[in-house]
Amino acid sequence: MTVRPIRMFDDPVLRAVAAPVHDFDRELRRLVKTLTATMRAGAGRAGLAAPQVGEAVRVVVYAYDGKAGHLVNPRLELSARRVTADEACLSAPGVWWPLERSYMVTARGRDMFGKPVTVRALGILARVLQHEVDHLDGVLFSDHLEEGERARFLAEALPAG
Repeated sequence: MTVRPIRMFDDPVLRAVAAPVHDFDRELRRLVKTLTATMRAGAGRAGLAAPQVGEAVRVVVYAYDGKAGHLVNPRLELSARRVTADEACLSAPGVWWPLERSYMVTARGRDMFGKPVTVRALGILARVLQHEVDHLDGVLFSDHLEEGERARFLAEALPAG
């Protein structure tokens, strides 16, 4: 399967709200396989959203701690308990930043064949799912940072020039 380049943090496609998937067809299955291959192509990769490879549709893939899969048109239910941990993004390689997120999520969506899927996740996997679903809404994880922290993050994440 094809490994595609990952769009960088300043790419406008990462700011667009991804469209819902309506057709559970061969093209969607190809996209899920491409996202999975692209995610697995590098060390430390735990999740990837379709906009990160230039596809503005609501599809994410994930693989962490023995749990792997994909979600089409995901919706998240977040726990009230929040934790702060370092977070990174494949669209800003090499930059880690502390961010508060819900400790637990229930993600509901569909698989590539249109069958309902529910994923319950704690800790890092919950963080990964929140991060990837944010990408579907045109939200970068730096958007969750306070203004001063965001400026410092962006100074590290974006190339000078």
